[in-house]
Amino acid sequence: MAAGTLLATAACSSGDDGAAADTETAAAVAERPLAAQTTTPSPTATGSVSATPSASATTSPAAPLSEAGARNALITAADIEDNWVQVKDPESWRDKLLIGEVDTAQFVTGKADAADCQRLVDSLYDETLLGRPSGASALNGFQQGQSRLLYQVAAYDKAALDKSMDWLAKLPQTCDQFTLTGGDSGERTVQVVEASLPKEGDARQGLTVTMKGTTNGDPVTLTLDVAVVRVGNDAITITNGGLDGADENTTKTAVEQGTERLKEVQAGRTPTPTPSNLD
Repeated sequence: MAAGTLLATAACSSGDDGAAADTETAAAVAERPLAAQTTTPSPTATGSVSATPSASATTSPAAPLSEAGARNALITAADIEDNWVQVKDPESWRDKLLIGEVDTAQFVTGKADAADCQRLVDSLYDETLLGRPSGASALNGFQQGQSRLLYQVAAYDKAALDKSMDWLAKLPQTCDQFTLTGGDSGERTVQVVEASLPKEGDARQGLTVTMKGTTNGDPVTLTLDVAVVRVGNDAITITNGGLDGADENTTKTAVEQGTERLKEVQAGRTPTPTPSNLD
């Protein structure tokens, strides 16, 4: 990744305005080819995944997730309501957000914890928060003011997926607070806390990531909700927030709507389109 920069107002507004979901929906979906192998660092601290299966837990689907199925399982702007607008190129966000080098000097428990924190920073706005998908993958992005929502559906190797979920669950302890350095933005303080999610899917993990620093000499705070839900060998990943903060209700709605859509796809059905005239 490039040297550290903080999310700037210009980065939030450039290139995405006016790219509505009503046109060229297919252009908004970034499909990923099959990955040769999923590589995920092993967790380095003890702890347990806060992801108890719900009463309606879904078993692993009989057939692997297809590219068409991954696309059909994506949420739309109508699913999350408000004034969210679907954008055409969410892949471009990865180089404009939480970029920087984790200060390893502050970690008394060693470099392993710092590596976990760096992995979080590097993967928040790309498609690798849960490691590389082993199968089909599809992506949608939405923007509202200076907030962004990245939504991914993908198939994973089950063992690697469980390991990634375990890693996420430990981050509020291993990376509760750390410092990013590098670039023209100076030092930025990052905090990671656990966040509650609706009891959807087979396992789930929520985080809230807050970063405080400066952009163009002005103090700014970037707040992101992170939500991951596993359904069988597939998972949905949501990153929601920005300089306008993170809307917890939007994150939870995306979890609920997205999980149901993925279950429909796994059952061999095509999810019913969400009405676009919701109040």
